[in-house]
Amino acid sequence: MESRILSVTLLCLTLSGVGALQVNIPKDIYEFARGDNITLPCTFVPSGKPSLVVITWTLEGIKADSKENLILTHYSHSAQTDITPLFEGRVSLDVDVAKGKGDLKISSISLADNKVFECRVQIPGDDEGKRVDTARLVVLVAPSVPICKIQGKAEYGQNINLTCVSEEGSPTPKYSWTSHDVRNVQRAFAPRTTTNGGMLSLFNLTKDTSGYYVCTSTNKIRSASCNLTVSVMPPSMNIGSTAGIIGGVVFCLIILVIIIVCCCRYKKKKEQEQYAMGVREEGYSDKEPARNGEGHKPDGQEDAGEYDNVSPTDRRDRYEDRSERDYDDRRSDYDDRRSDYDDRRRDYDDRRSDYDDRRDRYSDRNDRYDDDRRYDDRRDRRYDDDRYADERDRPPVPASKPPRDDYDD
Repeated sequence: MESRILSVTLLCLTLSGVGALQVNIPKDIYEFARGDNITLPCTFVPSGKPSLVVITWTLEGIKADSKENLILTHYSHSAQTDITPLFEGRVSLDVDVAKGKGDLKISSISLADNKVFECRVQIPGDDEGKRVDTARLVVLVAPSVPICKIQGKAEYGQNINLTCVSEEGSPTPKYSWTSHDVRNVQRAFAPRTTTNGGMLSLFNLTKDTSGYYVCTSTNKIRSASCNLTVSVMPPSMNIGSTAGIIGGVVFCLIILVIIIVCCCRYKKKKEQEQYAMGVREEGYSDKEPARNGEGHKPDGQEDAGEYDNVSPTDRRDRYEDRSERDYDDRRSDYDDRRSDYDDRRRDYDDRRSDYDDRRDRYSDRNDRYDDDRRYDDRRDRRYDDDRYADERDRPPVPASKPPRDDYDD
């Protein structure tokens, strides 16, 4: 292809005369957003009516015959346009030789197209004047959300740097910082604070340095921001120790809650066992004692009926269990112990009243027994009186033969 160009150029040079060619791109800079379909205009004014025009679009700073940065080449005599593989399918040429137009069209531009483009027109025999013109394509990309970081330790008396960088952005974004206190009220920076691009330097940190710092990245398209929270702490305090203290406090609280729950469950279980075994029901039998004092129980032993049908070993075990439960209950709650004491006092009074009632009934029975004995005595006396009366009415027995039976009587 290059040999054909050279041969055609030599042929045109021999057929054409000398002229002044003028190639022009209207603007030096063209700005478009990423992803747009754009057109870079290029016009030329030949000195006469050329029989051959060769239009070439390349990237600035690269030789015209270089294949790496050659975009396309158009030949007017055959109306043929050769596009390099790197730009195949993305570029085209809007050409009209009669009107002097050779515009370059690019679809879906990207940051890789952010370069300087060169339009070159070659006309055999018309080699004077301005044959080349350039223009810069600026692909506009909104800045990405910047990444904010802290360099250094935020401790009293230390120096730290706050960095802010947007990975994308065209033109190159500019960065600005603002400071807010812990109440989110904007404030001025300390006198020694410096900024360099996206870096904010803070010196000799104090408690007042703590707060929120906002970085804003801005270009022609739009802006984006990020923020940092700076908490200045004493040198001995850091995130690890603070987290350890908080974790220890939380662990102790959990253990305390578990202990309280276990104690409540244990107490409830004990109460259920006591209720099931009837420990608090200390009733007494209302059976009347046998006559003549038989079956009467001494004071303090009226509640023994609970163990009438229980072996001595079981009775001892039950007594020990009841003693343990009573002891645990007394230790668990002083108020419960007081209430239990009052209940026992009331129960004791009730038992005393029951005992007095039984004593009264026993005394009544003794009185009835004494009445019965007096009745028997009176009956015997009446019987004797009647018998003596019968003997007095009986005729006397001769003295010579006293009856044996009467004598015995």
